[in-house]
Amino acid sequence: MTPAPVPLSGPRFQTEPAELYREMRRDHGAVVPVVLDGDVPAWLVLGYRELHQVTGDPVLFSRDSDLWNQWDRIPDDWPLLPMIGRKQPSILYTVGERHRERAAMISDALEAVDPFELRAQAEKFADELIDAICAKGESDIVGEYAALLPVRVLATLYGFTEEQGPGLVTALNDMVNGREGALAGQQHLATSMARLLADRKAEPADDVVSRMLATAHSSDGGGFSDEEVMQDLMVMMAAGHQPTADWIGNSLRLMLTDERFAASLFGGRHSVAEAMNEVLWEDTPTQNVAGRWASRDTQLGGRRVRTGDLLLLGLQGANSDPQVRTDGSALTGGNNAHFSFGHGEHRCPFPAQEVAEVIARTGIEVVLDRLPDIDLAVPAESLTRRPSPWLRGLTELPVRFTPVPAR
Repeated sequence: MTPAPVPLSGPRFQTEPAELYREMRRDHGAVVPVVLDGDVPAWLVLGYRELHQVTGDPVLFSRDSDLWNQWDRIPDDWPLLPMIGRKQPSILYTVGERHRERAAMISDALEAVDPFELRAQAEKFADELIDAICAKGESDIVGEYAALLPVRVLATLYGFTEEQGPGLVTALNDMVNGREGALAGQQHLATSMARLLADRKAEPADDVVSRMLATAHSSDGGGFSDEEVMQDLMVMMAAGHQPTADWIGNSLRLMLTDERFAASLFGGRHSVAEAMNEVLWEDTPTQNVAGRWASRDTQLGGRRVRTGDLLLLGLQGANSDPQVRTDGSALTGGNNAHFSFGHGEHRCPFPAQEVAEVIARTGIEVVLDRLPDIDLAVPAESLTRRPSPWLRGLTELPVRFTPVPAR
């Protein structure tokens, strides 16, 4: 009897995803039939080699969502439309040479960020956030710190004023939570971004927005519209904020719950990098990604994939594929062959990866510097994750420490 398709929802993505991916692989193989909200069918690619094949062939497995063979079944209020949209003018759904030009524009704008200035900004905001909690002796280090830090740094890189930072934090976190404030948060971000673009067109500065506008309007820059630039800036901010916040939270959880990292809490620096790399392999913030669409009938992992079928990228499932993780041990060394930043043309741009790593590492190091005896305030097994098959992060991380004065 053929096993039924797996619903891509439910508490097990929150409580035991590793076991769930093992069961899927056992019952279905490397390419798993799944159903999304409303019984919409898709394929979840869990095999490392199969995922490499999908992300490495942008012609056969396209990013063009217009190819989807299920659009006639999708209602206007489908909850996944913000994630699997139609006719979106952002880089996410652009293909071919146009995509390569847009990716280059983003990479160039981020490449020009001074790494010393980036770290200084990250330290500044991290210190401010620690100042707000350090005298209390206890905190939810996710809600009061990790979830607030990346967007403050990114807002400064873009050219927003410090006064605009807190409002952008609220808007982005509301968008990510996907509840009643999501659309209002998206609107606040769009309005703020449009205003910043108008300001920078009138008066350019040394920031990411000004550099992207200069490229977009240059004679050899591809002739991108302000709307396209704005969409890409919003994608960059959303993609740069929540996964980085979860990278900080998941790494701190590992360091506070695993005795292998206990020494690093008392000054050993290289264990921070090891913890961060292990998280990208074992507990990656971006678990699954939508999507790719088959441009013609094909075979993948022994499955018959038809024209227009949706394929979801199972990043965490591929990272733990026993075909490539033959001994099953944790990977904390310098092995970066994980899928946590994607692969192929549509991967996270390298300068964006570097920005995320600086923000996350600085955020973790400031916590350990300022709160050296930090410890979990609850049993490790009581920690809970957001109920999402897409992004994996803690709902909270309660900690305690010796109260210290603000700087």
